[in-house]
Amino acid sequence: MRALQIAATGMSAQQTRVEVISNNLANMSTTGYNARRAEFADLHYQQATRPGSIAASDGTVIPAGVQLGLGVRPTAVTVNLQQGSLTATGGDLDVAIEGDGYLEVVLPSGISAYTRDGGLKRSADGLIVTSDGHAVAPEIVIPDDARSISINAAGEVHAYFNDQVEPELLGQFTLANFTNEKGLEAIGSNLFLETGASGAPAVATPGQDGLGTLRQGYLEESSVDAVREITELIKAQRGYELNAKVITAADQMLGATVQVR
Repeated sequence: MRALQIAATGMSAQQTRVEVISNNLANMSTTGYNARRAEFADLHYQQATRPGSIAASDGTVIPAGVQLGLGVRPTAVTVNLQQGSLTATGGDLDVAIEGDGYLEVVLPSGISAYTRDGGLKRSADGLIVTSDGHAVAPEIVIPDDARSISINAAGEVHAYFNDQVEPELLGQFTLANFTNEKGLEAIGSNLFLETGASGAPAVATPGQDGLGTLRQGYLEESSVDAVREITELIKAQRGYELNAKVITAADQMLGATVQVR
């Protein structure tokens, strides 16, 4: 019975949906996290009678035909690109991106990665790094005797010293944008890698070329909507149960057929 295999694909699809939802809920407090959504498409169809074919008996055109679907398959897990709300932290190295763009960081392998997590830190050498210790590009070093620092909307980092009236410019952050942000490869730790689907990064100063600006002392919260995710979870659970009932019914029908034989 094809119904057994078809319902099995339905159960597998709903399981995938639940896994995506669970990951969203697990990252409700992750800085800069964007919710994901599972997408599906129907499988191939068996053409018992093709639409538009000619009936052999009288030569009329069949208007609809008989097309038997074979189930469902996952096609993508896409990112819902949505700006999360900003939360004030008061941290000198906490920066939120208001608008489009990603901070560029350099991994230990030398490869560039991209993130919207602006919870930056200061290494033992004064280098501005991410929470995992990856240097932010371009590299900016804070002197040991700096009293405080300020980061303006354009990404300029200024240091204040006790023996100077005017602040000293240490460097300037840049932001990167992509033609297809959904094509970025997520590797964990709030980091993304460039892919052939995303296109090459377009790097510019914050506030230019359509890029967002930086806001010091703030962090971008996760864009996960808990109420929506719970609703989707209930729908996925219901879909899984219905497909399981189809398998039970098909099994009973198959058993009745065997008994008749």
